[in-house]
Amino acid sequence: MLDDLQEGKVYEVLLVTASNVTPVGVVRRGDALEFKLFPGRSFEDLLKWPFASIQMTNDVELLVRFALNMSANVNIAKDGNHRWIEGIPGWHGSVEYKLEKWRDKLGESEVLLGRFIPRGTIPGSLKPVPVSRADCYLLEMAVHFTRLLVSGDHSLASRILELYREYRRFGGDSEVVDYIIEQVKKAV
Repeated sequence: MLDDLQEGKVYEVLLVTASNVTPVGVVRRGDALEFKLFPGRSFEDLLKWPFASIQMTNDVELLVRFALNMSANVNIAKDGNHRWIEGIPGWHGSVEYKLEKWRDKLGESEVLLGRFIPRGTIPGSLKPVPVSRADCYLLEMAVHFTRLLVSGDHSLASRILELYREYRRFGGDSEVVDYIIEQVKKAV
């Protein structure tokens, strides 16, 4: 399965740690997946217990629900060092990491540079659904929205509203997006 991922390309996946599930962008480098993780529950989990599962999904709404800590209708399984979402394919393994300072326009933070080494596979299947252009806009809206929450940069609100118009134009209709837009309007 790892061989199906093109080296150097960023893939959005779900990182399942001891107490959390969060979306993360990973890049395949040889036999490992590399990622950056900013402070939060998954960050803290990996510092204490460097084991995780990485799972693939083509359900953008599921990725966004986990990014925004919204409820998701999934079952979590556990065995030994690992937890995972039942029914979704992926890998379980260990995480090597180093901590570095990260500086960008939002300020300075610590970042965990992780290297996930798969030790086994997690069985599952993905729904045979084609890529939706609306979902591409949903993913971008969520990225800008989480940055707005962290930074308080209200200029991001106008970008989110632009993405929302395109999302709707391409047929998007989701309670997740309704939540994002409601929160953006409150923040501005």
